[in-house]
Amino acid sequence: MAPYASDDMTTAGEADEPRAGRRRAARYVVPVTVMGVAAATIGLVPAIADSGDPDLPEITAAQLIEKIAKSDVEQLSGTVKITTDLGLPNLGGLESGLASGAVERGEGGSPADPSAKLTELASGTHTLRVAADGPDRQKVSLLEDAAEYSLIHNGKDVWGYDSRSNEVYHGTVDETGGDRGKQPPATPKDFAEEILKSVDDTTSVTVDGTAQVAGRDAYKLVVEPKQSGSTVGAISIAVDHRTGLPLKFTLTPASGGTAVVDVGFTRVSFDRPAASTFDFTPPKGAKVTEDGEPGHGREHSGKPGEAPQAPKSEEDLAKGLGGLTMLGEGWNSVATFDTGGQGLPTGEAGGDLGGFLGSLGDQVKGEFGKGTVFSTRLVNALITEDGKVYVGTVTKDALVKAADEGK
Repeated sequence: MAPYASDDMTTAGEADEPRAGRRRAARYVVPVTVMGVAAATIGLVPAIADSGDPDLPEITAAQLIEKIAKSDVEQLSGTVKITTDLGLPNLGGLESGLASGAVERGEGGSPADPSAKLTELASGTHTLRVAADGPDRQKVSLLEDAAEYSLIHNGKDVWGYDSRSNEVYHGTVDETGGDRGKQPPATPKDFAEEILKSVDDTTSVTVDGTAQVAGRDAYKLVVEPKQSGSTVGAISIAVDHRTGLPLKFTLTPASGGTAVVDVGFTRVSFDRPAASTFDFTPPKGAKVTEDGEPGHGREHSGKPGEAPQAPKSEEDLAKGLGGLTMLGEGWNSVATFDTGGQGLPTGEAGGDLGGFLGSLGDQVKGEFGKGTVFSTRLVNALITEDGKVYVGTVTKDALVKAADEGK
C-alpha cells in the first residue's frame, strides 16, 4: 500500500512537543471532523456513476473525492459493524494466554488502556456504538458478550472503561487541540481518509454505481492499484450522497475471497447526541490507572490526578528500530529496519522455539541472504537471518525482490 502522507492536521501545539503522557492519550481520541483530503488527484480515472438503485445524479471520481474532503459532519451517532480477516495463523489460543498472563503480571498495564483494548479490532467481527458532538466530545463503545468497553473524550479528559474488569484508564489532551495525535481507525471515515492520502499516479480511482447503506443513498468509490505485486485487490468506499461522509469501507485482497477489512454503519443519525452521552464518572470501587502508569492502578478517590510523563518517547522507539526507511514507491512500498542482528533463532541453536516460528513462515533466500517470510492475506513480513526486517502490502516475491534491491 502506498505510504501515508504526514498528517496535515499538525499544529503548532504538536511542534512544541507537549508532555509524552498527553501525546499518548491523544492518540486514542475518537475521530470527529473530516480531515482534508488533497484536492489534487493525480492519475484519477474519470468515471460517471452508473444508473442503479438508488438513482443519483452523475458524479466523477474527482468530484466525489472533493465531496468527501468538504464534508463537515460533526454531530452523529450510530452503530458500526467491523469485520477483519487478515488470515492470521491459528495458535490454538496461545496468543490469548500470553496476553492474559502479561496483564496478570502487570506487564500489559490496565485492561482499560485503549492501546491494548482497541487491538481487538484487528481480528474477528465486532459491533461498535459511536457518537460525536464536535471536536471535543466523542465516544466509541465496543460491545462484547455480557460486557462493554467504552472510550470517551470529553474536553481535556480521555476515559477508557472496561466493565468486565471494572477498571478505568484516564488520560488528558490539550483542550486547544494542539496535541491530538493519530488514533486507531474505528469508522469507515477513518479508513477512507488513510487510503485517499495515498492516491497518486500508481492508483486508479473510479465511481462504480450506487448503493444504500444504513438506509442512506450513497455513491461507490473504487480505489485500485495500477501496479502488479500488491496484495491489495480493490477498495470500495460508499459515500453518503448528501453529507459526503464515508458510510462503508471494504478492502478485498488481490488473492480473492472475502474482504480483509469490512467496516460500515448499520445505523446512523446526524442529530446532535445528548450531552450526557459523553459524561463519565469512574464507578465506586473501580481501579483507575493514570496514563503513563501501566500496571499501577488506584481506588477511585473522585479526583483523578494529572497524567505523568510516559517513561519512553516514540522517538526512542524509532531509534531502537535501527532507522525505519522506505523502499519502492506507491502500493509496492516496503518498510525496512534493522533489529541489530537479532534474527530468528535457527538450526540447533533455535531449538523448539526456532522450529515453531519457522513453521509459521516460508523459508526464502536471495541476494540478501536467507530469511523467513510471515504472511497474512494483506501484509507480508520478511525477517532475515542477520536481523533485517522488510514489511509491506506486497506479495512474497515482491518482498524478496525489495530485499535484494535494498541490500
